Amino acid sequence: MRIAEVSTPELRQIQRDTEADHHRLLSQIEVTVKHLEAHSTDKPPPATAADELRRFVTQLSQLAPFSNSFKLLIWKLSYRLWNACVDISNTATIRSSPSTTEAAAVTHAKLRHITADLLSIAGEVSGVPSPAIKAASFYYKTGLIWHNLRRFDLAAKCFERATDLVSKLDVASISDAGERKLLLDLNLARSQTAWEVRDPNLAVALLNRSKGLLFGCSEHHKELAKQFMAFGKSSLSSNRDLGEALKLMNEALEGCEKGLGVARTREEKVEIRGLRWKVLRFIAAIHLQKEEYESVVKCVKVLRDSADGGDDHPSLSVLAMKAWLGLGRHVEAEKELRGMVIDRGIPEGVWVSAVEAYFTAAGTAGAETAKGVFLGLLGRCHVSAGAAVRVANRVLGGSGGGEGGRVRAKVVAELVSDERVVALFAGEKAAKDRVAMHAILWNCGADSFQSKDYETSAELFEKSMLYIPYDTENRILRAKGFRVLCLCHLGLLQLDRAQEYINEAEKLEPNIVCAFLKFKIFLQKKDHQGAINQIEAMTACLDFQPEFLSLSAHEAVACHALTVAVASLSSMLNFYASGKSMPTAEVTVLRTLVTVLSQEQGNEQQVLKFLKRAHTRASELGPDCFFGKEEVGKRERNWFAVTSWNFGRKTGQDKNYELSAEFLRLASNFHALVKESDTENNVMVCKSLVLSASSMIALEFERKTALSETEVKQAAHLLDRAGQMLKSISSGNSANDDQINSMEPDLFFMYTFCAFDIQGRLNNSGSQLLIVKSFASSKFCKPQHLLQIGLSASQGPRSNHEVATFALNECLSSFLSSPVPDYQNIALVVRKLIAIASIHKGDNNDDVVHSMYKQAKGIMVGLKEGEYPIEEGKWLSMTAWNRAAVPVRLGQLEMGKKWMTVGLDIANHVPGMETYKACMEDLLRNLEKKL
Repeated sequence: MRIAEVSTPELRQIQRDTEADHHRLLSQIEVTVKHLEAHSTDKPPPATAADELRRFVTQLSQLAPFSNSFKLLIWKLSYRLWNACVDISNTATIRSSPSTTEAAAVTHAKLRHITADLLSIAGEVSGVPSPAIKAASFYYKTGLIWHNLRRFDLAAKCFERATDLVSKLDVASISDAGERKLLLDLNLARSQTAWEVRDPNLAVALLNRSKGLLFGCSEHHKELAKQFMAFGKSSLSSNRDLGEALKLMNEALEGCEKGLGVARTREEKVEIRGLRWKVLRFIAAIHLQKEEYESVVKCVKVLRDSADGGDDHPSLSVLAMKAWLGLGRHVEAEKELRGMVIDRGIPEGVWVSAVEAYFTAAGTAGAETAKGVFLGLLGRCHVSAGAAVRVANRVLGGSGGGEGGRVRAKVVAELVSDERVVALFAGEKAAKDRVAMHAILWNCGADSFQSKDYETSAELFEKSMLYIPYDTENRILRAKGFRVLCLCHLGLLQLDRAQEYINEAEKLEPNIVCAFLKFKIFLQKKDHQGAINQIEAMTACLDFQPEFLSLSAHEAVACHALTVAVASLSSMLNFYASGKSMPTAEVTVLRTLVTVLSQEQGNEQQVLKFLKRAHTRASELGPDCFFGKEEVGKRERNWFAVTSWNFGRKTGQDKNYELSAEFLRLASNFHALVKESDTENNVMVCKSLVLSASSMIALEFERKTALSETEVKQAAHLLDRAGQMLKSISSGNSANDDQINSMEPDLFFMYTFCAFDIQGRLNNSGSQLLIVKSFASSKFCKPQHLLQIGLSASQGPRSNHEVATFALNECLSSFLSSPVPDYQNIALVVRKLIAIASIHKGDNNDDVVHSMYKQAKGIMVGLKEGEYPIEEGKWLSMTAWNRAAVPVRLGQLEMGKKWMTVGLDIANHVPGMETYKACMEDLLRNLEKKL
């Protein structure tokens, strides 16, 4: 239906319906407003009220335009709602939790925003002066609330809506001061929000746009300058762009200059001048950060030389001093610093900061000045303990080593030991600063100690003691200080002073650390008995830990006090049997003990004692538990076995056969502890057993006393074990052939020789012969071995002619079968066999001896002259001839002829017996005539 087709009554009806809808919405809004007006002011407004009103306002905005009377109703409701919000805000109480307070603030801001939107919906209203300004004012105030809540998007929205409302106005026609101020404040607030959301270009643009809203008012100039200065401070503090910060500060300075030009009252000029000085100080600070030191000096000069009396702000001295330092003009910087001592009005924080800056720039050269300034300030103004802490920290901080560090430490030591400075830290109020000062001195002393500057360290630790109260609560801290001073003087080798300090520490807190430090002092003084006594004192301490015995041993070894190290480690061994948890394995302690004792001669008996203990403990605990498992345990076991072996060989070479036998027996026992023994290990066990028995036999000759029955049985047991192992090794499979062939041939001989000797002592001649025969059949047997066995068996109180005869015969066969026979030894064997046969066969078996001579003659036949020893040949010839004398006298001419013939036959092969042969031939012919 076209509008033209609608009749007038219908139009009226439509209008009436529309107005009804308007009033219905307005009534709903009014109900909610009344509810808020009646709401208790000690409670936050309900969030549902804001949501309802926003829904109603949204619906209302869709029904525009409105009649003027209806607009007035909307304005009234808006003001009623605004006033209700003001009442709630003014009488608001502290909420129960921060979250509740924040939620209430957001609800409050939403209600304010709705109020401003109501005025915006109503628009222009007849009868209301400056409606746009009033609506913009509502939006501006609401935007401030959103800005404070850091809801910058909503704040910007409010400020932009307010700007739209006032942008249509003719600014020049606005005469009301409040309305003019609103226009400027709106622009400044919008600029602040843009700055917060990191849109600096818009923020600065809005400030520049604000220059057209100053209306020649000094107050406006001041506000704009403040905003430029605030942005400059923000840039300066964040170090984002010093150039931009300087530009903003220059804008602020320009605003101050223009503000001074339009200011009329004295109060206005004073305020703007103060702001101008503040801006200049910031400009100087920016130049300082940009290292434009000349500009800083100029700014300070302008501030001080102002026609209005100049600026006396405390920071000027600091700025000037830092600028002079930057220019390298330390004399002017020192004048500025010392000038602060005269100026009583300078706050403590300012001059402390200045002292820190001066020292940072001047370094070690400024340490004395810093101390002098600080002590000078003590007499002119109140100086707190915290200031002293800061100065000491700055002078000492990062001092490092070297001469510079020592100089700074010396200055601080003098500063903190001054009676006036110490007095600052008296009382409970300075307790925190006292702890801080102690910590600074202690930490710097610790750094010097680590760099081995013990002199500086001792001085700082000593001064730190001034800041520890003499009360029961701090006695442990004082004891700690005395202990560390003891360490410093130990490092300086000032042993008497170190002892004084540790005695003081022990009075305050007797503990294991004090006992250990006293032990170190005894070591440094080379009082070894005192150190050993101190070890006992350490074990008696209530807080004793075995680690200190290990440390004591290390210290003693470093000082070459081996007796002390042995005492410490021996004491440590006493704790293993108790099952106490120990820092070091028992095997390590025993190995260290043996190593230490091995460094000096004459400790073999003690070494033996500890090696025996190691074997005993390994047997008690099990090899894996004592030595360790796998490769670690194998290395440990081998170390003890090899050490025992080496000591056995060494003591044997020194003819200390008793110890040698013990060491070698231990070596065999250590090797035998291996579960899966290989051939090489078995060979070592066997060698150790044989050499141990050999040492026992040699001991008899050394002490010239026969072995006791117990010793003989012990040796027999050792050799029995060795024999079984040798038999096992010799009969091993072919995989071990290389190892068997690499064995020392002398090992089998030594075993045979010793076993032969021991079995002889046991009167077991049958076993002797079996042992020798077994050896003779082995591939390790050599003729020299059999010769030695035969010679030994043929003489002495326990001779065995059967063994001797067997060994010598076997030996003779070997010599004769050699490609290059050794006729010297052959002659010796022949002589021995003849002697044995003569003694043990007697006249009843003369043929045996005769056959030996004939064998000798057979050996000599065909030899070159002198190849068979001549003297031995003469001996054979003469002894054979002489054997005929007795039979001849007895009328046994045939027997005599037999011996004479042998003697002559041998003589025919011996050079130099020609004279004897002629005589012998005559006598033999005469005998034959008789026959």
